[in-house]
Amino acid sequence: MHLRRQLIPFFALLALLSLAGCAAMNTVSGYLGNQISFTAPQLQRHLNNSFPRDFDKLGGLVSASLSNPRVTIPPSDDRLRLDFDIDVRALGVGEVSKGRFALASSLRYDPATRGLHLLDPEIVDVQLPGSGSLKQSGTRELINTVLAEYAKQEPVYRIDADVLDRLPANKRIGATLIEDGRIVVKLDDR
Repeated sequence: MHLRRQLIPFFALLALLSLAGCAAMNTVSGYLGNQISFTAPQLQRHLNNSFPRDFDKLGGLVSASLSNPRVTIPPSDDRLRLDFDIDVRALGVGEVSKGRFALASSLRYDPATRGLHLLDPEIVDVQLPGSGSLKQSGTRELINTVLAEYAKQEPVYRIDADVLDRLPANKRIGATLIEDGRIVVKLDDR
């Protein structure tokens, strides 16, 4: 009976350590042999903390504010879809247009940021109520410029350092794919 009382705290501590390990791995859906996988809700939580974002162009003459990111991973597509609200302003004019746009993109891993970045984002929908084709064309060009800057500098998801530190010494991050409604980061041999 006395030994049993001594083992209870040990097993309780072991259970807590196991839960802590699971919590760290909850950053990703799973780390299974040669891949790490993420879900759309995990990406959504990261994006919610990263927006709204303001982008100034032409020395502040034109600016765009992106907000309310919404991520989906269509099950039959190899790209994710991101929808944003956009507010375009011009110096001295104020709001030029307000609406939303959607993009489809693959992802790439950048070791410098330890994050997943947009790869070749493509605008798939722009809805700017009340704007003519010239305004819409100019706004589309502004969106493309903002997307190129964002894709180069900012990750849409940063892989937790604990997860990267747990990779076996003989593995490194390889290709990033979108398959079966998940983001899959392949692990290659060094």
